[in-house]
Amino acid sequence: MRKIKYVLKRIKNMQWKNMFDIAKKISKITHKPSAWILIDIVYSALKYGAGYMDYFEFEFYLLNKKERKTFLTSTINNHIIATYNEKKYFENFSNKIKFNQIFQKYLNHDFIDVKNSSFEEFQKFCIKKKTIVGKVVDACGGKGIDFYEINKKNLKQIYETLLAKKQYLVEEVIVQHNKMNELYEKSINTLRIISFLTEDNEVVILNAILRIGNGGKVDNFSSGGMYTFIDDEGKVLLPAIDELGKVYEIHPITNTKIVGFQIPQFEKVKELVQKIAKKIPEVRYVGWDIAVGNDGPILIEGNEFSGVFQMKPSLSKKKEGLIVKYKKYMDIL
Repeated sequence: MRKIKYVLKRIKNMQWKNMFDIAKKISKITHKPSAWILIDIVYSALKYGAGYMDYFEFEFYLLNKKERKTFLTSTINNHIIATYNEKKYFENFSNKIKFNQIFQKYLNHDFIDVKNSSFEEFQKFCIKKKTIVGKVVDACGGKGIDFYEINKKNLKQIYETLLAKKQYLVEEVIVQHNKMNELYEKSINTLRIISFLTEDNEVVILNAILRIGNGGKVDNFSSGGMYTFIDDEGKVLLPAIDELGKVYEIHPITNTKIVGFQIPQFEKVKELVQKIAKKIPEVRYVGWDIAVGNDGPILIEGNEFSGVFQMKPSLSKKKEGLIVKYKKYMDIL
């Protein structure tokens, strides 16, 4: 009953125009009436907890009932978070400065809290740096981020701008591995590693995603980037997709082949996750954003409310979602 009430609340708050647009788009793909698609979207929301974007992104229109049951939906993901992540510890992740302070040992990059630092301290931080990154502490999805090129004359102005824009977290610019630059060099192409801490204190990697920039300075899906999946050895399994559903076997800007691309130092990335996933045991289900530098992995942030990343059925050999794997380690409705 609680699940149905939650889904009904989501349906009430749906952006109906966007849902109609999605139904029309799917109608063109499937050659089925938009009205039929809309009915199936609502049915899938009630039956499987799939929002209309879940329905579109995970291609529910290609799946039968048995296959749909294997797919992780937003509703199920929210239930997992509510079950295994204690809310009072969320700020340790959502507050970027607090996160950096807790996980400072593993960051592998420098930062400063300008809100609680003097201008003199900010000056000292900027020594030998040509560019810095200002971030709004509680923003997400690549929002609230600006890059600042610095020199001796503009430091005071930048300091005041950072405070005015509430970009209290300032970090040095991450330099990614030369190999990662081959994919796309204008943004940091990050890994989203989703881990789960079992009752036996074992860290399990449930999913590993590679996010790639595409025309902008960030790689976030919601900001024009694309994502794909990597296997246990760090090799890309499938073509990448963007938010509009476009599929990329080759990067459209760099012409680098995406499928088969080998993530450098992936074993070190997995070793890092084994350590950081035990740091706050009250939050057991986390999506870690990690960059790869020439000297090793670079921890960027942890997401206590990680989104859902799942293989598109049309791109994978079998139409099976993440539920099967998740159920090996956790209880799912």
